Amino acid sequence: MTQGPSEPAGPPPLADFGEDFATVLCVVAHPDDIEYGTSAAVAHWTAAGRTVTYFLLTRGEAGIDTMEPEKAARVREQEERDGAALVGVTEVDFGTHRDGVVEYGLALRRDIAREIRRRRPDVVVTGHYGERFVQGMLNQADHRAVGLACVDAVADAGNRWIFPELLEEGLEPWTVKRLCFGGSPTPTHYVEVDGLLEAAVASLEAHAAYNSALPAEFPSPRELITMVLGWGGKAAGVEHAVTFDVVDRR
Repeated sequence: MTQGPSEPAGPPPLADFGEDFATVLCVVAHPDDIEYGTSAAVAHWTAAGRTVTYFLLTRGEAGIDTMEPEKAARVREQEERDGAALVGVTEVDFGTHRDGVVEYGLALRRDIAREIRRRRPDVVVTGHYGERFVQGMLNQADHRAVGLACVDAVADAGNRWIFPELLEEGLEPWTVKRLCFGGSPTPTHYVEVDGLLEAAVASLEAHAAYNSALPAEFPSPRELITMVLGWGGKAAGVEHAVTFDVVDRR
């Protein structure tokens, strides 16, 4: 008897993110990038006593069409600090790269490596650097540049002979244990965030000036966060979850 073709295997089940770490550094391009879902995982971690810090490469100054960049930078920086505080983060730092035209290269890698050496995190969280996010949505240029630079910067941070000027600044090499990409269409791990929907919604709602400038048809913070955490929950088999593509570097 001839056996027919087998059914294609589905994606492997997601692994629990685990609790074997103490410090996290989130590295993204713009104010509000962390708030599109990742902040729910941040709330989970800070509630458990872990230290989370943020590093944003721009101030989002090109993000509000009706507001001059200099003013938008001040407004959006404060909105990021306000949103971070709602999920237990008090240390938020900004780079000097220009919003909308962030370029992958040595300067970007160096800035991220510097922050890694300064903060010395166990885990670095950044955004997916592919052309498309989960659900097939197109990824923006700054996101791609920062995510890809993070891939290299975690290695740069651990090598004393790359960017020796960082040694002159008193920053010794540091090895990151895990590099995690949010928004990936091929996640490997999840953080269960049941009960943290409201905190995540509030952190995105803190970006009031930016949200008010979005098109009327754009989902509200509550609609968007409910959708994103629901996607993660469905993949993980729980109500709400944040998913990551995790690279274990140990």
